[in-house]
Amino acid sequence: MKLLTAEQRTRLLRGHRYERNSRVADRMKAVLLRDDGWSYERIGEALFLTGEGVRQQVEDFIREQKLAPANGGSEPQLDEKQTAELLKHLDATTYLHVKQIVAYVKLTFQIDYSESGMTQWLKRNGFSYHKPAGVPAKADREAQIAFIAYYEALKRGLKDGEKLFFMDGVHPTHQTRLVCGWIRKGLRKELPTTSGQKRMNIIGALDLEDMNLITQEYATIDGEAVVNYLKYLEAHLPTATAINVVLDCARYHSCPEVAAYVAASSRLRLHFLPPYSPNLNVIERCWKIMHEHTTANHYYPTFNQFADAINHFLKNIFPQKARDWIDRLTDNFTPVHANS
Repeated sequence: MKLLTAEQRTRLLRGHRYERNSRVADRMKAVLLRDDGWSYERIGEALFLTGEGVRQQVEDFIREQKLAPANGGSEPQLDEKQTAELLKHLDATTYLHVKQIVAYVKLTFQIDYSESGMTQWLKRNGFSYHKPAGVPAKADREAQIAFIAYYEALKRGLKDGEKLFFMDGVHPTHQTRLVCGWIRKGLRKELPTTSGQKRMNIIGALDLEDMNLITQEYATIDGEAVVNYLKYLEAHLPTATAINVVLDCARYHSCPEVAAYVAASSRLRLHFLPPYSPNLNVIERCWKIMHEHTTANHYYPTFNQFADAINHFLKNIFPQKARDWIDRLTDNFTPVHANS
């Protein structure tokens, strides 16, 4: 059923073309799209509004031909120069609350925004609410750039029968990891937590070519464990003519017993990352995926149940689903943006 007469529709289309107030323009779009048969929810998704908010706007127009916001005024607008300045500021400063941005705009530009109006402005300009990415403060950007070039040359130079792995250790601790998730508004979702400090010690290596993840658990990770793991890796790759391993400069990776074992091996070649460069070790992303699927918002009453879940992921789930994560487990590296 059509909501608008032909005259009303023509007037709204013409008005939308010249309307400079974005809130009024959005209300015009809402009415026009509803007249086209769109659901309130679909319109809300298109305009970054709620379905209920769209319904109220459409009903306001049907009852009163009303297009202005409920407060009778229009949301103030930043001009092009002010918008560019605010975007630059927000790229450099991360605010926790929209009201802080509203206060900054008022102080800097003498323009009043409502919190809902500023929220819509942020969405229209490509902002979303999420955590920043942590970057090691001591990372050396130039060293990372040099290593990326070295790695690309290494990868191009691999001969038939040679393998390339990313290796590191991980220490899952028997604790409930509380992370953000979608929870119905107004519902207090509670999850039991554990206070134990018992942990697993796992060494693993990942081959990106075939998504082969080889892991082994140890009582502790030290030079002896690393040598044991390298022997384990060689045993799993009996036909490999050379095994190239990318790893960090942790003490147990570069200790004398590991160096002596590698020197005596005819197949192992270690390639050390620059210090503070976990972003260049793909297996770190593998550990993150492991935690997402096993420890994030998961409660395990006993350590054995916890360890079983970790091992089940590494031995069963990862081999089955590794290709689903191929866009995350990639060697398309980006060096950190700046030194501290």
